[in-house]
Amino acid sequence: MAKIDLAFNLTGKQIPADHGYLLYGAVTRHVPGFHPPQRPVADTGARSSPVSLWEGAGIHPINGWLAGNRRLTLTPRSRLTLRLDATRLAEAMGLAGKRLLLGDDEVQVGVPRSYALKPAARLYSRLVIIKGFLEPEQFLDAVRRQLEEKGIDGRAGLIRREREASFEGRSKSGPDRSPFVRRTLSIRDRQVVGYAVVVDELAADSSIRLQELGIGGRRRFGCGIFVPDRR
Repeated sequence: MAKIDLAFNLTGKQIPADHGYLLYGAVTRHVPGFHPPQRPVADTGARSSPVSLWEGAGIHPINGWLAGNRRLTLTPRSRLTLRLDATRLAEAMGLAGKRLLLGDDEVQVGVPRSYALKPAARLYSRLVIIKGFLEPEQFLDAVRRQLEEKGIDGRAGLIRREREASFEGRSKSGPDRSPFVRRTLSIRDRQVVGYAVVVDELAADSSIRLQELGIGGRRRFGCGIFVPDRR
């Protein structure tokens, strides 16, 4: 089945800018199916369970205004958006009306609207994480390999830092500063690193495929989710 975006109105004051892991935990308390599907440990002769229709689902990063100190101020346009299989729509609708706790911050989930994915020649992901690839050249090579493996024909690139400030509000100075937009995701007591990625020269079928499949891991934490580039 095709994937869609389900976008909920969201009200609150401020949340952590690095909120992917916290948001995942809050969502799965109300929609348990959002947990990754269990993988078979070994071939025991038992019949394997079907692939979860939640597989490949993701949670978009929440948009808002940077408030400094790695904080994000919510606006009337802030949304909680899930990318999921269209058959999971009814289950995900259960989030409407719920209060989500993100660390010490609380947000109220409102009424959702669903949107079909639309092709765009240029797509953008604010954070792509590929395990084992931290340096820009090797990381970009890994992105290109994944595009090829997924049958997606497009031109991938990183975004030079002068074109975009870090969404988390990190300092622009520092001895280890990358020339490209590089971001971190906090997961419990550790941080993982990735890059903002743009893919252009996409035909319609490749554009939809990239939006449905994404690149890299941690999609439930807001990583590797591609949207039309409107920056």
